[in-house]
Amino acid sequence: MAKTTANYELMYIIDLDLGEEQVQATVEKFKTLIEANGTINEHDEMGKRKLAYLINDKPEGFYVLVKFNSAPDFPAELDRVLHITDGIMRSLITVLED
Repeated sequence: MAKTTANYELMYIIDLDLGEEQVQATVEKFKTLIEANGTINEHDEMGKRKLAYLINDKPEGFYVLVKFNSAPDFPAELDRVLHITDGIMRSLITVLED
């Protein structure tokens, strides 16, 4: 039986206090993780943006949007890794309807 895949969208915000090099390393870490488990359709580093509200007393963060295709079991693992990674302020994975 062939594995089915679905389209997902991941938005995450990185703490700018990490510094530019560490922010880029974090972006690469998740890009590599997603590519190892699926296909990236769109990868948009939106950059430094003002947050809608303070998160951990911080007014800004580095936004990244990734649209990808993967097996249905991968987003749960991706979410787990996002939650245990230092510097990730918020993340959200949504299923994109066809």
